[in-house]
Amino acid sequence: MTQSPKRIYWQLSLLVVLAAFLSGCGINNIPTYDEQVKSAWSQVENQYQRRSDLIPNLVETVKGFAAQEQETLTAVIEARSKATSIQVDESILNNPQKLKQFQQAQGELSSALSRLMAVSERYPDLKSNQNFLALQSQLEGTENRIAVARRDFIQAVEQYNTEIRTFPGRIWHSLMYSDMPLRENFEATAENAEDAPSVEF
Repeated sequence: MTQSPKRIYWQLSLLVVLAAFLSGCGINNIPTYDEQVKSAWSQVENQYQRRSDLIPNLVETVKGFAAQEQETLTAVIEARSKATSIQVDESILNNPQKLKQFQQAQGELSSALSRLMAVSERYPDLKSNQNFLALQSQLEGTENRIAVARRDFIQAVEQYNTEIRTFPGRIWHSLMYSDMPLRENFEATAENAEDAPSVEF
């Protein structure tokens, strides 16, 4: 038995209306926002990697002028080693403990770098060295980029978490995306993190 053209027309029309409704009602928001969280976190990692890449050059420059500051230089090298030893992949976003561990290691590296920069005050030749000045400028720029990347990550997590906890995202989450958990947001792990570090060159 064949269907009448009129019936086929109405079925196709209903299908088109249903597809338009589903595409405009936020059914894709959750995976879209989840991808934005992952992308924002990748940018945080990218900036931390940039900072990590600058550190060996900075340490070598300081060593050339202030070899007696071995304790401070060693602390920076060890903090960098610890920060880069933590395996970071997409799973870290689903593991609050690993995320906190990663953030702590980065905080320790920031603290060690602050101590290294304070060393430059005692060495006028170092303070005026072109290599040191260039590295200092790059490091300052990187710290600003890290702050921006962390802010973007925080906003992406907020948007994603809000979507799956409010209507209609909550419905789509329970029906289709229940395997996608709330995301942990960035938390400062260093003591007195609310106080801006005074890094003077």
